[in-house]
Amino acid sequence: MWIGIGFKRGSSQQLIEIAIQEVFQKNLLDESAIAGLATIDTKASENFLIELCRLRNWQFKIFSAQQLSTVEVPNPTEIITTAVGTPSVAEAAAILAASRLDFDLLLPKQIFRLPGEPGVVTIAVAEEIQQ
Repeated sequence: MWIGIGFKRGSSQQLIEIAIQEVFQKNLLDESAIAGLATIDTKASENFLIELCRLRNWQFKIFSAQQLSTVEVPNPTEIITTAVGTPSVAEAAAILAASRLDFDLLLPKQIFRLPGEPGVVTIAVAEEIQQ
């Protein structure tokens, strides 16, 4: 499974880890099946994403806004288009990361916040279908 992730500047590694854990638990998804994280290239320099992937032995894929904007997603957002140049980060990144041949968007974007914690994280999960 591939996690597509988008987040607001100022979100912490802890918030991202909690979001992944809670989204996977709530949706009865197995965290051990995670192949990696995928996001927009403007987030590639966030060291905590690289570190999280290194610690969990996950792959890390990045895509440009142009690449992400070519993906048809169920929940495009005009606000995201204005902010980063593509109507989707989390869903589009998950789909691109998982779509070697065929994929299933297991979980459309889920928006996660913690009371009293700065930032917001958006997560989507796609799975490559084995043929």
